[in-house]
Amino acid sequence: MKFIESLIIAIRSLTANKLRSSLTMLGIIIGVGSVITLMSVGEGTQAMITSTFEKMGTNVLIVIPRSTEGAQSRQGPESEVITPTLTLDDVKALENVPSALAIAPVNNNIAQVAFGGESKQARVYGSSPGYQIIGNYSVASGQFIAETNVASRDMVVVLGSEVAEELFGPDNPVGQKVKMKEQRFTVIGVLEPKGGAMMGLSLDNIVITPITTYQAKLFSQQTARGEDAVQTISIQAASSEVTDEITKDVQNILRKRHHITDVAKDDFAVHEQAEQLEMVQEVVSIFTIVLGAIASISLLVGSIGIMNIMLVSVTERTREIGIRKAVGAKRRDILVQFLLESAMLSLVGGVIGIVGGWLLSLLISLIDISGITLQTVVSPAIVILAISVAVFIGLASGTYPAVRAARMNPIDALRYE
Repeated sequence: MKFIESLIIAIRSLTANKLRSSLTMLGIIIGVGSVITLMSVGEGTQAMITSTFEKMGTNVLIVIPRSTEGAQSRQGPESEVITPTLTLDDVKALENVPSALAIAPVNNNIAQVAFGGESKQARVYGSSPGYQIIGNYSVASGQFIAETNVASRDMVVVLGSEVAEELFGPDNPVGQKVKMKEQRFTVIGVLEPKGGAMMGLSLDNIVITPITTYQAKLFSQQTARGEDAVQTISIQAASSEVTDEITKDVQNILRKRHHITDVAKDDFAVHEQAEQLEMVQEVVSIFTIVLGAIASISLLVGSIGIMNIMLVSVTERTREIGIRKAVGAKRRDILVQFLLESAMLSLVGGVIGIVGGWLLSLLISLIDISGITLQTVVSPAIVILAISVAVFIGLASGTYPAVRAARMNPIDALRYE
């Protein structure tokens, strides 16, 4: 019963000074809202990256060139120079790896794609038919590039849905010619929309052309031996259980082809896409924690505001405290009353901050920047964390003022002017 009475007194005290109470809660509102917003951006980014990796294909191994010891020694241990070491002959040698469903060379760069008076910057991929399986692409109209296109270095392209819509609108672009780097390419297919983004560009904002055409007509790059270079080689494994086996087979084949006898001198590396996802998720998690820590500074400022206003309240209500003690109120009753006031300030401010943070997160997710929307996720864990921290801050900030009030001598309190 005493608790309810203390609660009623706390509510009356706070509502008696509405403006002061509102301004005190403002720090908590801003703090909790900032935590909700920034952490939801971090969580959303992590979810978006995970979704993007899944859309790019699962059980995928990626072979990349790796710097040689000589290149490192010239630049110093902290500067790693990556020289092209992979070729189409390496790709052909890896085609017979057991348990590999598909294999594809992948080169990519940014280029301007134009048709008529329209143009769009897109990521251009040079690859082979296997890239459709590895990348989990579906063709909406026309066809994907074929082995004959690769063998003949045909000037053909497959457009992502975003590029096709930007350049051709509702018209079917199959059979039309687009221009890249002052050269004309015939559109032979359009991909189904995929969604997601990678490295700042939408997965639908792409153009795919035969790897041989890419090397000869668009972006030429050569190995130290003068051969046309392949930036990466993607391999689709039959299942996650055979990725280790495929990795060993790939290493053995490439070491034999590159005449490497010392493992430490490998001029290539084999990575699982799952490993890359874990690394990216770890970085994003740290990023999210940092954002939450930055937002928590405003919560700290809010807690100082609560402590300050509670100290002022104790001073203003000294005679009230003396009267309550004179009529039988115990230290515990005074302590609970002031703790309840500070906790209510934090709780109400926290609830308002949660609503405001959720609305702001929703607004951020609606912003479209160059066709890319920043996903936000307000998870229950974030809400529980924010409200728990808010209440804890309220109690912690109100503890000293409450103890000070509870320890007052009733005689001195009654004499206070």
